[in-house]
Amino acid sequence: MMSHIQSSVANGVLHAVFHRPERKNSLTSDMYADLCDVFDRAAQDDDVKVLLLSGAAGVFTAGNDLDDFVQNPPRDINSPVFRFVTRLAAFPKPVVAAVEGLAIGIGTTMLLHCDLVYVAENTRFSVPFVNLGLVPEACSSLLMPRVAGHQRAAEKLLFGDIFTAAEAFELGFINRLLPPQEVLAYATGQAERLAQLPGGSVRGTKALMKGRAEGSDQDELAERIRQEVDLFCQRVTGPATLEAVAAFKEKRKPDFAGKD
Repeated sequence: MMSHIQSSVANGVLHAVFHRPERKNSLTSDMYADLCDVFDRAAQDDDVKVLLLSGAAGVFTAGNDLDDFVQNPPRDINSPVFRFVTRLAAFPKPVVAAVEGLAIGIGTTMLLHCDLVYVAENTRFSVPFVNLGLVPEACSSLLMPRVAGHQRAAEKLLFGDIFTAAEAFELGFINRLLPPQEVLAYATGQAERLAQLPGGSVRGTKALMKGRAEGSDQDELAERIRQEVDLFCQRVTGPATLEAVAAFKEKRKPDFAGKD
């Protein structure tokens, strides 16, 4: 069976593509496991200087596949989705993202860990965790308020409303807005520029910016990820999440009364 994560290496850049266009590149447990393998390979391969993430067919990712999510809910920090989050948060080389179409749930939160984020002007974002009876993941409960301020982050994380690329740019977690047809080429060019620079200097600069020279910030991120995972896993099989998923499939508004 063809993997829904496709990867290739050229000019010092490992390009990983979410390739499940028939489901808007929604992510499954198997895809997260494949992504972990890609990250491990990229970290260990001296020929890979930069990791580039994108989605197929003009869509970044619609987030978790809800069917797979219900059938294979994450149980703990060792579940594939959280192993991916941990690898992304600790990845020592630059990560560049080329984002188009949709970036929902983890499609948004993973961008908080990327070093350079280039986005199509037509992209729509959302972090609908509360709407699903869940809590934020990927350290977004720490990083989004840090980037955007508490109140603006609270509005996004509590309501889960769709927001535009222009608003995401104004919130501060993306680098540049581009026409959709230019995003991947521009992001690839920036990744290749990075790959030509002294690798030790690039990795050292990233480590310093992330606070890893002393370890304090990385420890803070790791601890927040663990806290999010614990609460997320408590709620993922609960009545509120089951109601939210059922309502989504039935195309109706969820009724959370008595289901928390």
